[in-house]
Amino acid sequence: MQTLRVELAERSYPIHIGVDLLFRVDLILPHLKHKKVVVVTNTTVAPLYLERMMATLAEGGIAALPIILPDGERYKNWETLNRIFDALLGAHCERSTTLIALGGGVIGDMGGFAASCYQRGMPFIQVPTTLLSQVDSSVGGKTAINHPLGKNMVGAFYQPQLVLADISTLDTLPDRELHAGLAEVIKYGLIRDPEFFVWLEANIDSLLVRDREALAIAVKRSCANKAEVVAADERETGERALLNLGHTFGHAIETGMGYGEWLHGEAVSAGTLIAVELSRRLGFVTVDEVLRVENLFSRAGLPVFGPRLGAERYLELMRHDKKVQDGKLRLVLLKGIGKGVVSDVADEADILAAISARCT
Repeated sequence: MQTLRVELAERSYPIHIGVDLLFRVDLILPHLKHKKVVVVTNTTVAPLYLERMMATLAEGGIAALPIILPDGERYKNWETLNRIFDALLGAHCERSTTLIALGGGVIGDMGGFAASCYQRGMPFIQVPTTLLSQVDSSVGGKTAINHPLGKNMVGAFYQPQLVLADISTLDTLPDRELHAGLAEVIKYGLIRDPEFFVWLEANIDSLLVRDREALAIAVKRSCANKAEVVAADERETGERALLNLGHTFGHAIETGMGYGEWLHGEAVSAGTLIAVELSRRLGFVTVDEVLRVENLFSRAGLPVFGPRLGAERYLELMRHDKKVQDGKLRLVLLKGIGKGVVSDVADEADILAAISARCT
């Protein structure tokens, strides 16, 4: 097992990364206020890991209430969130009860948001079971639900007590979900870690066949990058915005296509290539760098072109994005592999041209 820390003064917390961590009640007990928890999961993860999680908690004398939600991005909404609140209230859960989010990004986002709201804040623990959630969404305290007009538009910054990333859970992950998670892994190499990008070029095939050693390296390196960024800029007033590479275009794809049609990582992949194309048009990167980025995403089994929604429709959807400031769209672009920048210098014509060039 390897352990990292997100350093946020009195709200600091560990990220444990390793194999068979779902059996380790000793990692959970120090983070509970008392021995009562709720486990929020979904209909896909529950048959795979809920029984194991419940047995581990029982070994530690912890009473646990399972809350099983429907699976999918389209359920990341108020109606499903209220099902969590109904269960918490029905079981007379207190503010000191801990919520454990067992699942992928949707469960982590909704479970964390529910925890931030219930009785004005209950502690929660992230137990991510997908690659994307292990390397990105479980770390940093962003929690949210979707709105019909935009993804993750209703939420809160609310840090977990612990992140427990069990690499073993990736054994049951569908290939499509594994590929989607790699989009967020590649992102770290592009925005701030060029050596990691080179490592990914050399090791992408090992990740695709789920080599545990390679996966552990990728998860740890990704989490280390995110932990550093979050510690420096928890509320996304500066450097943390770089983590949104490809996300402004990607969220437009997810919203425009209907939540769940494209996986988040797939949309981020296509969105990243639009951002890189825009960077090229602005003279920030070379054609060779664009091709390098495209090649790695393609080798990872990810889309490198977005859907043909129409460039104007992309812009319309992007105007709802959280990165709009003073009416101007701030985009994460590249000034070379390993150097992300937040910029508002691109005019509308360049943005429209980049979208048109990368959407088929």
